[in-house]
Amino acid sequence: MGGGGGGGTIANGGDQGVHMGGNHRRHHHHQQRRRGRRVLPDFLQSVNLRHVKLGYHYLVSHILALLLIPLIAAILIEASRASPDDLRRLWLSLQQDHLVSVLVASAFLVFASTAYLSTRPRPIYLVDFACYRPPDRLSAPPDRFMAHSRLCEKFDESSLQFQERILERSGLGEETYLPDALHNLPPKPSMAAAREEAEAVMFGALDSLFRNTSLNPRDIGILVVNCSLFNPTPSLSAMIVNRYHLRGNIRTFNLGGMGCSAGVISLDLARDLLQVHRSTYAVVVSTENITQNWYFGNRKSMLIPNCLFRVGCSAVLLSNRRFDRSRAKYRLAHVVRTHRGADDRAFRCVYQEEDNAGKVGVSLSKDLMAIAGEALKANITTLGPLVLPISEQLLFFASLVARKILKKSAVNVMKPYIPDFKLAFEHFCIHAGGRAVIDELENNLQLLPSHVEASRMTLHRFGNTSSSSIWYELAYLEAKGRIRSGHRVWQIAFGSGFKCNSVVWHALRNVKPSPGSPWEDCVHRYPIQIIDGFPQSQ
Repeated sequence: MGGGGGGGTIANGGDQGVHMGGNHRRHHHHQQRRRGRRVLPDFLQSVNLRHVKLGYHYLVSHILALLLIPLIAAILIEASRASPDDLRRLWLSLQQDHLVSVLVASAFLVFASTAYLSTRPRPIYLVDFACYRPPDRLSAPPDRFMAHSRLCEKFDESSLQFQERILERSGLGEETYLPDALHNLPPKPSMAAAREEAEAVMFGALDSLFRNTSLNPRDIGILVVNCSLFNPTPSLSAMIVNRYHLRGNIRTFNLGGMGCSAGVISLDLARDLLQVHRSTYAVVVSTENITQNWYFGNRKSMLIPNCLFRVGCSAVLLSNRRFDRSRAKYRLAHVVRTHRGADDRAFRCVYQEEDNAGKVGVSLSKDLMAIAGEALKANITTLGPLVLPISEQLLFFASLVARKILKKSAVNVMKPYIPDFKLAFEHFCIHAGGRAVIDELENNLQLLPSHVEASRMTLHRFGNTSSSSIWYELAYLEAKGRIRSGHRVWQIAFGSGFKCNSVVWHALRNVKPSPGSPWEDCVHRYPIQIIDGFPQSQ
């Protein structure tokens, strides 16, 4: 809900290929894979491009060290030739002739060090996080989903067939979850049921977080909650304050209407507050409420969210206390936010409105993926200089200059150089908005299947949980034991408005999954292969 964006390409694809049977599609895909398979790799291309490029990256990235080594060697050689008398005369000369210079230089160093230490940003640590795992009774496999959709008698036959096609191609598995109210026949969405869903997911995630960190809730100084489509009075943040008896001077914020990227926005807000308030804990809760936002109409662009969005919530504990570094999992490195709302197409591509029958829903535009691509381009253009090695930045700059020159000389313009973000990050958590989103980022950023595995498996196991999806993905990587000390993690999410937001974390240690991980009893079944939305045996 609120603009995760997974269905843009699905909607744009229309009915193309939807009449092809599932088994036939899988056979066709395997045939394509066999045709494209090489007997041996092209070693000439491998040597000429991959190894030369790696050597270039190493040379440019270590250029300062390579230049300093001869200088240090020369200084050491000269020092080894000097006698004790030479060293004593040098010391006396400094004391007699350059005492004022030494004092001035020392004073400047002290002043500069003090100014730097007093003005530099405080490090922000991610102590731990937790994701809500719904009970099995809320499971909504596709067959049951479609059976309930037919029995509730709210959809015409064309809408039912459309939802079935979307589910087939969505990448969602058999174990995603819907709230209690939508399991009733007929469904019973109400304010009371929506509150019950919000309480279940938020309190479930927070209980797990407090249990794993042994944190006293009254020690929390900042609370940020984001939920795009459900904003009751009192607010969701007030519900948490009431439940856990948080202290009276806590700073609470409730963000609404900001879509699936609101989790990163909440992190950015918490980071700024932690720079101001010393020795403080901040908790960020990210969720979406489905109960009152289910669409019971027949406009196809509004039916896509019904097929993709599922129950989920995350709770993240941040700290600016230096002694928390020893127990924290990650350090916050960068947050980059991009907003395309000034463009009317971008503003309306994820839009909550009424259909012709007066039914409220969230409409996804056919332009969604194109707009998401523009937002992604702007976001990574800002993020790149912060995270990419200097070698990649020089290659990108050279490509840009060459394109400008060739364009002016009327020669066919070369393709733009796409920076290799695999050199900047070991792990990628791409918002599981839908299979189309993951496919596009995998192709455009030239990622490997292993880099998008966490996103695909999260979509399959939990569906699109909106702003919390990137935390289910990070929990997957932890459950697999893949995050080692020094690794860099890139979380990226899209949201209504239209927004593309990124956050970068540095692992402070070899990270183990926390107790109660949502993947605790099922990670051994993953990864599975998914082709055209269908799970395949490995």
